[in-house]
Amino acid sequence: MSAIHPPAQRIWWKQPLDKIELAWILIAFVWCLVMFFMMPYWHVYGKQNLSNETYRTTPEIFAKKTQEVVDKHTVRTETEEKIPVVRPPAGGDVYLIARLWAWWPILELEKGKTYRLHLSAMDYQHGFSLQPENINVQVLPGYEHVMNVTPNRSGEYAIVCNEFCGIGHHKMVSKLYVVDK
Repeated sequence: MSAIHPPAQRIWWKQPLDKIELAWILIAFVWCLVMFFMMPYWHVYGKQNLSNETYRTTPEIFAKKTQEVVDKHTVRTETEEKIPVVRPPAGGDVYLIARLWAWWPILELEKGKTYRLHLSAMDYQHGFSLQPENINVQVLPGYEHVMNVTPNRSGEYAIVCNEFCGIGHHKMVSKLYVVDK
């Protein structure tokens, strides 16, 4: 048999397996099993991704909820675009909108306090990446992603979109402040 001539036996899968082929099939099968069982292990013990809840929503409903929190808890504005900096009470809900090509509003959270972070996209798929922490969440339009976050170090963190969302993707960055009380 060669790449030019067809095999003599057209039903190739009925041919006996060589020992090397069988060894590679077993190695691949065992590796698949290892990776299958490592996924829940990494989720529980790896501390890499936050457990989240996801709900169906519309951009209009999510924008309204976000605007209510912004109106109630804005402490100042920043940047040329006058983006509001929101400092919600500890234990409260925090909303963050992803849209071409910005995160809105800027969040200011208190160190050691737990918040429920709500994320949604208004237009396309975006990626929420909190740097230098290794937190990555895919943010989709039509879904509200909710996760509990407890900042444990004060400082200024960068929020970056890590899903290509168009020509202005490289400018889709924001801040998250964690302050001591």
